[in-house]
Amino acid sequence: MNVLPTRLPGLVLIEPRVLEDSRGYFFEAYQEERYRQAGLSDAFVQDNVSISKAGVLRGIHLQNPQPQGKLVQVLQGAVWDVAVDLRYGSATFGQWEGFELSVANHHQLYIPPGFGHGFVVLQGPAMLGYKCTAAYHAAGDMTVRYDDPDLAIEWPVTEGLIVSDKDRAGMSLREVPRERLTLS
Repeated sequence: MNVLPTRLPGLVLIEPRVLEDSRGYFFEAYQEERYRQAGLSDAFVQDNVSISKAGVLRGIHLQNPQPQGKLVQVLQGAVWDVAVDLRYGSATFGQWEGFELSVANHHQLYIPPGFGHGFVVLQGPAMLGYKCTAAYHAAGDMTVRYDDPDLAIEWPVTEGLIVSDKDRAGMSLREVPRERLTLS
């Protein structure tokens, strides 16, 4: 597998080794020792699956206390996946990066604790699987607006978006109390 660092410290794009032939393909979605050797040694305690139709935008979600790291991959369809550094005090605080994750490219994205996460479905339905380093903690759950002008996320889909009421009502980054953000 190739582990590609990004411009945001801790955020990593992973290209698994895919064995493909006329029957289809096979790849290891996760192998603890191999990921540990690649520098991703977090223990995962919860697996989640999300299914969304084309045009759905989810995010930007995070939780604190008990921030979660996530290893995200697409099992069906395609998404534009976005991670935002929300570690208050970080040199890259408020910056984001986006990547296309799809069943065709097999890429995975490791999003470290303290980052917000969101995605928009490019080809649906899209099924995402993600491993989390901490269990869901409802009291720590929060949403930063996906369209916050201070973040200026460049979503590749802007027309006909399907967004939940919760995500539309998210806070701007300026509104989030600093004690709710993970310190870098």
